[in-house]
Amino acid sequence: MKMLINAAIAAGFTIVGAAGTVFAEYPTKPITVVVPYGPGGAADLAARIIGNEATEYLGEAVLVVNQTGAAGVTGSTMVAKGPKDGHQVLMSRVGSQATVPAMNETIPYTWDEFTMLGIVELNPFAIAVAADSPYQTFEDLAAALKGDEKLTYSSAGVGTLLHMASLIVIDDLGVSSDAHIHVPFKGGGNATAAVISGNADFIFHNLSGLIGGIESGQLRALVVTTPERVDRIPETPTATEVGHPNLNTVVGWSGVWGPGGMDQEAVDTWVATLESLKNDESWNAATAELGSIPTVMSPEETRAFVEQQFNTFRVVADKLGMVVR
Repeated sequence: MKMLINAAIAAGFTIVGAAGTVFAEYPTKPITVVVPYGPGGAADLAARIIGNEATEYLGEAVLVVNQTGAAGVTGSTMVAKGPKDGHQVLMSRVGSQATVPAMNETIPYTWDEFTMLGIVELNPFAIAVAADSPYQTFEDLAAALKGDEKLTYSSAGVGTLLHMASLIVIDDLGVSSDAHIHVPFKGGGNATAAVISGNADFIFHNLSGLIGGIESGQLRALVVTTPERVDRIPETPTATEVGHPNLNTVVGWSGVWGPGGMDQEAVDTWVATLESLKNDESWNAATAELGSIPTVMSPEETRAFVEQQFNTFRVVADKLGMVVR
């Protein structure tokens, strides 16, 4: 009964005088959620949780399809240029929807041409060093970055969010981008291992990718990009606490996007569905289990949040001459 009631609410209906009830038509078939990255990653897992839980509110099956390529651009383009009826939506991510558009103006879409239905989760970032690192606090690391010694920082590759994140730290400290050495790896896991093994001095990475090393004692977190301290690492200060609130723009996220000009009925249905998930215990528990923070934003809040992040990335990329035009 709950499924039927919620499906009807999500789909919406109007009473038309004596003619009776006229039910809205969306959705009329299964909905495809396009993931612009491969299976098993953060975007894929978030999409599958949405698929499992949102079906109850949408009244139709939700199918997850991985459309990889070009750092998320291939799958994102598929949705941006696809049908507007709401039966194909995007599992958006910070990389494909903010970082890449900020650094590359030649891709087939802009950051703001999508219909932003809502961010659904945040993936805070943390700066971490090896457990035996001489840098005990963020202030220690900041002093070293401002000094004469060349430090090394690891990332998942040139132009990735992890790379951009470290450049934002260095820039926020008023230090030249070439004052320290970038060590790129294939993937965040290898980049994290480099810090643990002493082959890089620090990393600025998704907390979900660091938490295992932190809790096992292999890594020390120096700062986290959340408004409040994280329960699992309560001793780690926030970026605001250490006097660098600009670092709070470095945060991963997942959201549900449609193409620009998406059918309004489909928009309303998805917004209502995401609002329902906000109070859904099963969805909240599954999202938190991944190390993410369940955070459902309205379309308006989402657009403002992404715009601020895009602008931050663009300023840094412009300053470093990294924008492809």
